[in-house]
This record gives sequence, C-alpha cells and structure tokens, in this order.
Amino acid sequence: MKKMIFKSGCRSVGSWSRAAKGNHPTTTSEMLRTFEKAALEAGEAIIEVFRAGCCVAFKADASPVTIADERAERIILSHLAAAFPEVPVIAEEAVAAGHIPDIAGKPFFLVDPLDGTREFVDRRKEFTVNIAFIEGGIPTAGIVYAPALHVAFVCESGKAEKLAVDDKFEIVERRPITVRAQPESRVALASRSHDSPRTRAFLDEHSISECTNIGSSLKFCLIAEGMADIYPRFTRTMQWDTAAGDAVLRAAGGSTLTLDGTPLHYGEGANADFSNPHFISWGNAKRS
Repeated sequence: MKKMIFKSGCRSVGSWSRAAKGNHPTTTSEMLRTFEKAALEAGEAIIEVFRAGCCVAFKADASPVTIADERAERIILSHLAAAFPEVPVIAEEAVAAGHIPDIAGKPFFLVDPLDGTREFVDRRKEFTVNIAFIEGGIPTAGIVYAPALHVAFVCESGKAEKLAVDDKFEIVERRPITVRAQPESRVALASRSHDSPRTRAFLDEHSISECTNIGSSLKFCLIAEGMADIYPRFTRTMQWDTAAGDAVLRAAGGSTLTLDGTPLHYGEGANADFSNPHFISWGNAKRS
C-alpha cells in the first residue's frame, strides 16, 4: 500500500463568526475555539501517556481502552460543560459506563477522546481526538486533532480548515481546505485495523487500484483536503468515531452516504446503541 504523506504547511486565514441563537449554540467561532482548546489540551494528555507507554484494558465489546482515553475525555467534558452547560454530550467512555443523556429533539455533542486506540497501542501516530456538534442529525461543526502528527482539522458553517500545531500544543498556522475535483484515477482509503473482503470487492468493482490503509478518523480529513477520494466502510463504527471527521468532510464539499444513498444520520432516529450503518465517504468523485 502507498504511504500517505501528511503535510502541515499552512497559511493564516481569518476566523469565522455567526451569532448564536436561542438557548442552544449554533456553529459559532466561540464553539470552535472551545473545541480547539479542549482538543489541544486532551491531545497533550494523550501524548504524555503515549511517550510513557500504557496498559490496555478491554471494554465489554472487546475494544481496547487506555488511561489516555479516560484522561482525554475528562478534559473535553470539562471544557464543554463550562462553555455550553445546556448541551448534552454523548461521549464514548461515558456511554460505556452507562451515562447516556437525553438527546431527543436537542442539539448535542459527540466525543471520541481517542479514536484509533489500536494505532495508539501499537505505537502508530494516526490516533485522533474528535469533537462534533450535531444539529438535526447533521454534524455541523467539529475538530479532528492528530497530536502525534501535529495537525488538526476543524470546520463550521460549511468551511473547513487544516491547522498546524507545534510542539507546545499551540496552533501556529491555518489554511482552508476543500475536496479535489474528480481525478482520472481515484485514490481510496481503508481502515488499517478493520479492513474487510467486502472493501476489497468494492475497490475491484470500481476499478480503484490505489488504496492506502489509514487508522482513525483521519481518513475523512485526507479526503477533505484533497489527498484521496473515497472511503468505503463495511465494518462496525460508532457515531463518535465518525461525526467530527464527517463534519470536516461535508464542510469541505464531500459527503458520507449510507448504502441506500442517504446522508449518514446522527442521534435521534439512528441506531439505539449509537452504531452506524455501513457507509461510503466521497470527495468530489462520481458516486457510482
């Protein structure tokens, strides 16, 4: 498989703003600043554990969890509660512990404090911090931060940016990103830890010869910045795994569709256990 290169070169751009309405926040720069602060602090805590090494436990569904997951989630929840106390949060480790707030008819946050735990445990750098805001089942703002790679991706109000982050966990540059025009030869991305024969069959059916295996929600972001075109997913994912990356991709001009062609939906009306149906994420490539 071809190795995907992560480039952090960016240029500064202005911030975005839109007034909040009512008692619940809309996608505002205030929210994005909160996301960035929370994710950067969580990322710093994760890197401390990554450098020191850690023990791994397993949840009821056999998925791994580390102290880094737990520390990062506490940090993120603290920031969200301080800034937006009225907005419920669906967070991976809290849900595993049985803490599930009522989100019926409400905007809410989806949090995966450490996506790509297997990558983290295996000492690969593709793990990410993920925070998303959901309105009407749609991810409208989000951040995906890869602390070991010194990059983050953020979005709000239909605009997406890539951020460069220095060794002090500070944002040093920003640049807007968008999906690329349909290329003659499409590049696909697949899960590193959850690949499947069905994925390979899909790639063969669509005559896609170039595929890179990448861990975590970075797959959405690579499509969003125009480095790849398609991400088919035919194995289990959860809403917190995908929401932030999906938000970035949609803001950059892409889409994530279920196999019946409808946009991936979050929260109320989705599966009760917060699992996703199988889906395909697209850049600007022809959806066929």
